[in-house]
Amino acid sequence: MFQIRQHGSSVAREMLGGTTTFMAMSYILFVQPAMLSQAGMDPQGVMVATCVASALACGLMGLMANLPVALAPGMGHNAFFVFSLVLAHQAMGLDWRGALALTAVSGGLFLLLSLVGFRSRLLNSIPDALKSGIAAGIGLFIALIGLQFGHLVVKPDASPLPVALADLRNNPTAWLALLGLGVTLVLMAWRVRGAILLGILITTAAALAMDAWLVELEGLAFTGLVDLPRGWTTTAGGFWAGFGQLWTLATGPHWAELVTLLFILLFMDLFDTVGTLVGVAHRAGLMIDGRLPRAERALAADAAGTVLGAALGTSTVTSYIESVTGVTEGARTGLAAVTTGALMLVALFFQPLVSLVGGGIVVAPGVAVYPILAAALIVVGAMMMRALTEVNWDEPTEYLPAFLTVAVMPFTYNISHGIAAGFVSYALGKLLTGRPRECPAIVYIFAVLFVLRYALMPVV
Repeated sequence: MFQIRQHGSSVAREMLGGTTTFMAMSYILFVQPAMLSQAGMDPQGVMVATCVASALACGLMGLMANLPVALAPGMGHNAFFVFSLVLAHQAMGLDWRGALALTAVSGGLFLLLSLVGFRSRLLNSIPDALKSGIAAGIGLFIALIGLQFGHLVVKPDASPLPVALADLRNNPTAWLALLGLGVTLVLMAWRVRGAILLGILITTAAALAMDAWLVELEGLAFTGLVDLPRGWTTTAGGFWAGFGQLWTLATGPHWAELVTLLFILLFMDLFDTVGTLVGVAHRAGLMIDGRLPRAERALAADAAGTVLGAALGTSTVTSYIESVTGVTEGARTGLAAVTTGALMLVALFFQPLVSLVGGGIVVAPGVAVYPILAAALIVVGAMMMRALTEVNWDEPTEYLPAFLTVAVMPFTYNISHGIAAGFVSYALGKLLTGRPRECPAIVYIFAVLFVLRYALMPVV
């Protein structure tokens, strides 16, 4: 089925590669419930949805495309889901159910584009400067969330500053986050497999020791490691109610906003998936004459994973670049992806551990932080910043839109605002310098939509 011998591999090597990939990407099992809980979702339900959706998507990738690529809810996508979809549009009547419905629609469109072969033309029409700026901007935004999770930066009450350095005195959560960051840094420098996951587990142990012997950390409660999964009914199927919210927005004055958000969801998924598939396949030596075999099947599996994830109750499911770690261990076929998916199902039974790590520590009435997860977000954000090396820093009409994209996202706490700044500035830059043909038509179209959106609608 997997043509393991033809790929010069073995069953043991494929299973080792799949296990290594799981170790490298399983930090999402802790991060995802904590992130989506800020949108009002039940963390236990999100954890079950994450495990099941990831397992199904990995299975589809392995069986349909026979590629050693694992899938799970994407970092960056979860931030967009929480902050740019739900929290930014609550006043319009969009909650997490509507966000799940919009995610399902974007996944369905992605699947359709994959089946008709249109996705590559759409993706290739976006300038490299904007792709790099969007990736780096999301990384910086994730890192900012990580700093806030670690109680290292705070929003001051009586100051014009958007964020400020937290007072480190009598702030055990901040020191715990710094410990986790230091441990993760050392593990990554030593090229330890699963460094981010190990950093989370070591920080968890340190938090339990701190709570037992030094200072009580309110909200930190160890209830065991293994239990039967529960809570899936709180999120599964919730997207059905969200379609009513989308219909209200589509038939009202905010239809352009809805179209813009749908485009951003679709573009982010396309951008992440194609980049990851090409990167992993190139590292594994699977590219043939510069082309990825069974590419449309792989894209279809990715898109189906997003639809399944939305139905179960989690944000966009996408291919993980951490699959490179499994390839490094020798994985070359879809058996590695199936192995990762099986381990995702095993992780379902470690829900108490996930609740301990992602449950948060109360630092003030009604205020919780997540210092155990802070390092993971900061490190992932830092890794995404490397995309800026691909920007042409000798051409102002290229680097300025990329910079504005990067800067606006964390400063406004909104990914879509950053993408809007990039598209509009890129189109204007090419027009005002007499080079309109260097800007693709789709960038002009969405630049106009963004201008109309901000000119005619209140900023959210």
